[in-house]
Amino acid sequence: MIDFNNASFVKLRPVNDNAFEKMVAPILVSGEEIANCFQSIRDGVVFTNNRIITINIQGITGKKKDFTSLPFSKIQAFSVETAGAFDLDSELELWFSGMGRIKLEFIGATDVAYLCKMISEKVL
Repeated sequence: MIDFNNASFVKLRPVNDNAFEKMVAPILVSGEEIANCFQSIRDGVVFTNNRIITINIQGITGKKKDFTSLPFSKIQAFSVETAGAFDLDSELELWFSGMGRIKLEFIGATDVAYLCKMISEKVL
């Protein structure tokens, strides 16, 4: 489970939507589809049409994995910081009802506007 007091996924880069497909397929519900996938060194974040799934790969071998499901319906607010001229990273902060806040930091040319639009369509 994510530690909401220190929840930060840093330096996420876009990867193919099938990068985490085998890992999350067993927990997807009927009609749920992967929209975007992002990866740090080992961990990942998967945006579906219903929720955000964070994947924390643990241990030396990486066989142990922690999956946290964050439904769009529980998002109370979100904030986005786009990349600038000197700071090429962007950030997305999400506040979840009854749980707390998580921060996702993206590198490079991540389309955070698309992520915001997708989240807005689900929470507004």
